[in-house]
Amino acid sequence: MAMPNDDSKLRLSQLCQEISGKRNLILASNRGPIDYQIDEGGKLQGHRGSGGVVTALSATSQFIDLTWISSAMGAGDRQAAEMAQGNRFKAPFAGHSLYLRFVVSSGTVYHKFYSVICNPLLWFLQHYMWNSSHTPNIDARVYDAWENGYVRVNRTIADAVIDEALRSDIPPLVMLHDYHLYLAPGYIREQIPNAIIQHFTHIPWPELHYWQLLPCFMRKAIYEGLCASDIVGMQTKKDVNNFLHCCEVFIEGAEVDYREHTIQIDDHITRVNHYPVSVDAANLRKTVRSPLVQGYKEKLRPFFGEKTILRVDRLEPSKNIVRGFRAFDLLLQRYPDLQGKISFLALLVPSRMHIRQYRRYSDEVDEAISVVNTKYGNDDWQPIHVLCENNYAQALAGMCHYDVLLVNSVIDGMNLVAKEGPIVNTCDGVLVLSETAGACEQLGDNALRITPTDLEGTAEALYRALSMPPDERRQKAIALKRSIEQEDITIWLYQQFRDVAGLVKEQHQTAT
Repeated sequence: MAMPNDDSKLRLSQLCQEISGKRNLILASNRGPIDYQIDEGGKLQGHRGSGGVVTALSATSQFIDLTWISSAMGAGDRQAAEMAQGNRFKAPFAGHSLYLRFVVSSGTVYHKFYSVICNPLLWFLQHYMWNSSHTPNIDARVYDAWENGYVRVNRTIADAVIDEALRSDIPPLVMLHDYHLYLAPGYIREQIPNAIIQHFTHIPWPELHYWQLLPCFMRKAIYEGLCASDIVGMQTKKDVNNFLHCCEVFIEGAEVDYREHTIQIDDHITRVNHYPVSVDAANLRKTVRSPLVQGYKEKLRPFFGEKTILRVDRLEPSKNIVRGFRAFDLLLQRYPDLQGKISFLALLVPSRMHIRQYRRYSDEVDEAISVVNTKYGNDDWQPIHVLCENNYAQALAGMCHYDVLLVNSVIDGMNLVAKEGPIVNTCDGVLVLSETAGACEQLGDNALRITPTDLEGTAEALYRALSMPPDERRQKAIALKRSIEQEDITIWLYQQFRDVAGLVKEQHQTAT
């Protein structure tokens, strides 16, 4: 359901006003909206947090008061938690304000939680990235990390949510996010039976057989934890169907209704819906007009060619960066007239470099770049330019000027770059999009769809994008913008709060 942007904001605001009088909103995620760092003078500085969850939820505080609970990620976050004595504190965010509360875990516990279970075990599983004949190898170390890392952090965050909820006479609406917090709904439900709990997963939900790579007790805890929610949110229809099927097989006594997308366990009903996450189109356009982004446009200008291919990605295996460069190698080999004229600009964000698999993949990316630049480059021209840093303003500046945006991820929950790029681009840029990215469900008709493992097909898609007639480029660019604008971040939030409001109304009627 799409609505004009102003209308959707009005309706969302009305829904939030209706909910706020009856429910106290508590949001929880592993990474918080503000990343606190200690500067050289010892002063605490807050910066917008990184990651897709923060990007997706940044608009929420415009419409409703909330408390956001998250893990303390570094020394700055821990100092902020100490200054607040473990309690919530008010902080400015996205032009508004919200209450923050950091949960502090020991370094050992958090390492087990994040670096052994969340990444790589769950992340790799949910992105179909395990080579099942060799990995994963679930041994005593993983068993220990599950019990003394994943379970403990989920309980600790759930306890913080419960503590916040019990401070108010108004029952809570708890919105939990992503694969870090699969167990938390069950712990919260035990203590606050009348809570409305929603859990949203931002990454893909694989099919049954892939989940069977996990031991039964882990699967059981994950699925039963999630089914303690009132609403389970996924990115795509396929994710919803996979989740329903897994619940039917893995949870004894679960009654699954595929038509209504519900799971009943005893007297509790869980609704499973897809809410494709999107971007704040109006805010993106405002941001790219800022002096900061304009300055980065000038900085990037030397890296543009007569035609420019762009990719903006975290430096991780699921993004399929190496195959993208190999396809570019094929393009230059097959169409030598492009040599010296075309530029491939890669804006990469270092990601999880403390994990062995990510460091190894980073080395493979460096090697792929070196192969192409050595084979085709000269003193006057380098085919590939790479900037590797977490710099959102620079990424937006690059997205303004691409001729082709390559999003060839092996599998993605959504991939917001595929939506950010078309909104800010001013060159009628063509989107080359993996059919296994969640964004393809919405944008595939106006992009050049590729299979992520198909080097030949990707090279040909890049050539077609570079040689596409101006009228066709313009038509596709306009259609992409329109589609994203009609289903932007406000629609994503509206659909979720609409369903929550329906539950609030049901509970209120039952109580009276």
